[in-house]
Amino acid sequence: MLAAIIWAIIIGAIIGALGRLVVPGRQNMSILLTIVVGIVAALLGTVIARALGVAQTSGFDWIEHIIQVVLAALGVLLVTGISGRRRSTY
Repeated sequence: MLAAIIWAIIIGAIIGALGRLVVPGRQNMSILLTIVVGIVAALLGTVIARALGVAQTSGFDWIEHIIQVVLAALGVLLVTGISGRRRSTY
C-alpha cells in the first residue's frame, strides 16, 4: 500500500510537471498543488484510456500518457485561472 502511494506521488509529480510545461507562460502554483493536479490527471487519464481500450499496449502506453498530460495541462489552466481571479489588488 505504501509503495502504491509513493508511486502515485512520483507519477503525479512527473505528469503535473509535464502539464505545466505544456501550458505557456508562468503559473503561480506550488509544487504540492502541481503534484495533486498530476495525480488527479494520471488517475483520470488511466480511467479514460481504459474506457477507450488503449491503456494496455504491448509497448510504452503513449496514448494513455498523452491523455494524462493533456488532463494535467487542463488542470493547471483551471487551477491558475481560479487562483488568478482570487487575487485582489491593494
